[in-house]
Amino acid sequence: MGFYERTAYRLFSGYASKLSIYFPDLKSDLKKSKSKISAEEFISQSMFTALIVFLFELPIFSLIYGLLFKSFAFAFFTAFTTSVFLSILFFYLYINYPKLLIRDREKKIDDTLHFSLLYLSTIASTKLPLPKIFKMFSKFGKEEIVEEINSINTDVEMFGLDINTALERAIERSPSKKLGEIYYGILSVIRAGGDLNSYLREKSSNMMNEYRRKLRDFAHSLTIYLEIYLVAIILGSIFVTILTAIISGIGGGGAMVLPLQFMMIFVVIPLVSILLIYLVKTATPGGE
Repeated sequence: MGFYERTAYRLFSGYASKLSIYFPDLKSDLKKSKSKISAEEFISQSMFTALIVFLFELPIFSLIYGLLFKSFAFAFFTAFTTSVFLSILFFYLYINYPKLLIRDREKKIDDTLHFSLLYLSTIASTKLPLPKIFKMFSKFGKEEIVEEINSINTDVEMFGLDINTALERAIERSPSKKLGEIYYGILSVIRAGGDLNSYLREKSSNMMNEYRRKLRDFAHSLTIYLEIYLVAIILGSIFVTILTAIISGIGGGGAMVLPLQFMMIFVVIPLVSILLIYLVKTATPGGE
């Protein structure tokens, strides 16, 4: 724990323990986001950071409002209110930051889960014990899922837990609901004495079918995106450019038309193109 963390915990640990009851999911979120601090420590850091933000904002807003309003009392009250509001907002965003990390990790896991499960089912067909299956998978699997599997390997090899208990712990800390369901299915098959290879093969087949369906939906959506882009943006920009040039030639006002055309060609079209690329990137199955 560094100086900043120690100071935050020393100043706000008492308040953090009382506030922790209002954030019941924070402990689980920190575990799923791979944060190695307790909920009380995280709340203490959030409060300390919000206090620093408040102390930084107050003189700045006081100066700004003092220049806008001649009344010092009104300017200070407005600056104080604004600073308190922004500090509370910052505290709320800071507290919810682990949820953003969880969603990011969940997306990375889900994007490659179908291929990873197929590989896992292939290894399971060798009839090796489950700990050895996970050990072999961790050498060649995808990065995010390998990190989750390595946590199971660590529980088994370093802490001496049995594979059932390690899977139960993995279910609790998994950021992906789909991966958690697979863990739970594996655990159920082991306890029931079923065929693990059949379960993984069937599960991977279902997920590959779902992935193919997503690809078909994405191809259809991409066609719509391209049609909108070509018609509304490219042809629309050409039409607006020609129309403004004709209007300026008939009625004058060329000085106003040129900046408009410049904005359309060098600002609007590039920004819309970047937005389209971002939409296509985020909507692509597999995250590629």
